[in-house]
Amino acid sequence: MPGLMSNFLWLKAFHIVFVVTWFAGLFYLPRLFVYHAMTSDAVSVQRFKVMERRLFLMTTLGAVLTIVFGMSMLAANPVYVQQRWLHLKLFFVGLLVIYHLWCFQLLRQFAKDQNRHSQRWYRWFNEVPIVLLVVIVILVVLKPL
Repeated sequence: MPGLMSNFLWLKAFHIVFVVTWFAGLFYLPRLFVYHAMTSDAVSVQRFKVMERRLFLMTTLGAVLTIVFGMSMLAANPVYVQQRWLHLKLFFVGLLVIYHLWCFQLLRQFAKDQNRHSQRWYRWFNEVPIVLLVVIVILVVLKPL
């Protein structure tokens, strides 16, 4: 039994590391969009396109590994699947995945010089992952359901 718990804790540790990686990218990518939307000179526009693409790749890697380690934790300890707080957490993680994909669509629009939003819109858009992080952490720590 101690070996099983030790393995679970390793999975949990790596899950947390990649959650941090994923959120770091989701906090910074929309901030790059704010600055990109404010920029008009060609050199800066090209620089933002490169930065956004590279950051998105790192963010996506964090997302994929977060999900892999999260699913591994559920496989190692399937009793969690029956807990209602986890169902709600997974719902909000699903919203986070949708937000991530939305960021990809926005990145593609910027790459084609077809941005349709103001820097102010991106400032509000940048708040979404903060709200999701707060809700997810509260569900995981307090397990209110």
